[in-house]
Amino acid sequence: MTVEDKLKALYDLQQVVSEIDKIRTLRGELPLEVQDLEDEIEGLGTRLENLNQETKRLNDAVLDKKNEIKEAELLIKKYEAQQSNVRNNREYDSLSKEIEFQKLEIELCEKRIKEYTAELKSKEGLVESSKSLYEDRKKDLESKKSELDEIVNETRVEEEKLIEKTESIKKNVEERLLTAFERIRTNARNGLAVVSVNRNACGGCFNKIPPQRQVDIRLRKKVIVCEYCGRILVDDEIGEK
Repeated sequence: MTVEDKLKALYDLQQVVSEIDKIRTLRGELPLEVQDLEDEIEGLGTRLENLNQETKRLNDAVLDKKNEIKEAELLIKKYEAQQSNVRNNREYDSLSKEIEFQKLEIELCEKRIKEYTAELKSKEGLVESSKSLYEDRKKDLESKKSELDEIVNETRVEEEKLIEKTESIKKNVEERLLTAFERIRTNARNGLAVVSVNRNACGGCFNKIPPQRQVDIRLRKKVIVCEYCGRILVDDEIGEK
């Protein structure tokens, strides 16, 4: 391929990828919004699972303390019955201490039940708010996905054709130039790696191009890049060839 052929291929490649860029711009931030919502929903799901486990743990803890109270009450009745049959004061005092201990255990259990119940109420509130947020986000995701799918479906055929055309053009461009093209596109704000000279200025950064350099560009004998932005420069008539 001559240099002119290479420049023409690069120019054509730029035109096609720019059309693909326009199609993808139509989708805007929707793909990112969908991804963000999916991540948020996954996080909310994990949070709900953890909250439900915490709620279960607290309910089990309350139940355990209630059972401990019942056991303590039974022991108190047992010890009180035994006090009626003691043989001396030492045995009576020993049973009294056991009764007092069980009463303290009941008080401690009741205190723990209050603490667990308060924490449980707080957790249940978080569960409800998290469930509500989870459902809202799911609805948002369905809406965004539907919107994105509609745009993708409208442009899929056109995009596939352009991608196929891109691959076809790339076969006629040497690897070195393709690498440079992709590098410049990545660094360029508008994705333009190949621009024409318009009104004596670079079509990418709009800096003036010296007259002699413009002559070299029109001759198409070598690949020339803008000394300001690094884009590949072509004359404005190359697309007509």
